[in-house]
Amino acid sequence: MKNHKIVLLPGDGIGPEITKVTRELLEMISKKYCFDITFEEHPIGGSAIELTDSPLPQSTIKACKESDAVLMAAIGDPKYDRLPRDKRPETGLLNLRSSLGLFANIRPVKVWPSLIEASSLKPEFVKGVDLIVVRELTGGIYFGKPKGRIRTDEGERAFNTMTYSDIEIDRIIEIAFEIAKSRSKKVCSVDKANVLDVSQLWRERVELLAKKNQELEVSHLYIDNAAMQLIRSPKKFDVILTANLFGDILSDEAAMLTGSIGMLPSASLSNNGPGLYEPVHGSAPDIAGLDKANPIAMVLSSAMMLRIALKEIKAADAIEEAVNKVLNNGLRTPDLMSKACTELGCRDMGKALIDAI
Repeated sequence: MKNHKIVLLPGDGIGPEITKVTRELLEMISKKYCFDITFEEHPIGGSAIELTDSPLPQSTIKACKESDAVLMAAIGDPKYDRLPRDKRPETGLLNLRSSLGLFANIRPVKVWPSLIEASSLKPEFVKGVDLIVVRELTGGIYFGKPKGRIRTDEGERAFNTMTYSDIEIDRIIEIAFEIAKSRSKKVCSVDKANVLDVSQLWRERVELLAKKNQELEVSHLYIDNAAMQLIRSPKKFDVILTANLFGDILSDEAAMLTGSIGMLPSASLSNNGPGLYEPVHGSAPDIAGLDKANPIAMVLSSAMMLRIALKEIKAADAIEEAVNKVLNNGLRTPDLMSKACTELGCRDMGKALIDAI
């Protein structure tokens, strides 16, 4: 019987609640499909700061590197916002991505038929939306140097550097192109090549590699137009390829097409080594401990983990089918509630998903 070693990072806010639900589901489904999972929980973010004075302890990094996959919930809390930048929860997450070499962030955005009415857009605009945002994750303005704050004769100045090498660009292009080949063979690359030198290099590399993959339909949009088109006509998109900053913005915008950011999973991958699987949403400290959290995004992230990292395809399919069944039965967490539906808390939603499997 296969055994998979999974590191759980519950993090902050609602993180421990949705982690508990997801772990119980994974324990059940592993028995049903005849494989074992060994879980280890480690701190990250605010919880790690409280324990170790660091948002990413070395013990957490070590455990993640030695795992088959990492499943994280959420990090962050406003009470840490006044800490020095290197001590904040978000820095821990950025350093984890860098430590594991997680350069490719994959965010599927699918509108479930039973949730069409939950979207803020008209049903005819979102029905059938099924796209993937492929975001470069370890380069760009979040990691570029020099960066910092300085005093000048004119006052205080802050600066960040947006930088990419051709190697960094090429490897994320190749990921997007491979994903597109298994879908509708359409890729839209998003940049700001009319203004930014770094985007001009990005576009040149996309066009060069597109010549070697002529079975694909590759197009380009500037980031401002892409943000508009994603709301105006989301069904035009299939695979969106973009840089770190632009992908951060577009993927959260795309999340709202589904009606709730609480529905969206993601995977962050490297060329080798364990990937990181996490819901797109934040830690929602305002509802932490109130049993109001929606665990579905983390549950779907675990399905991505089963499919991509562990190759447990049948178990991944079963989870996704259970989510669809529960939603079709009108069961909803508070963020998804609509007329004629039954509201469930986080724990009961987890039980409903297990029953559906």
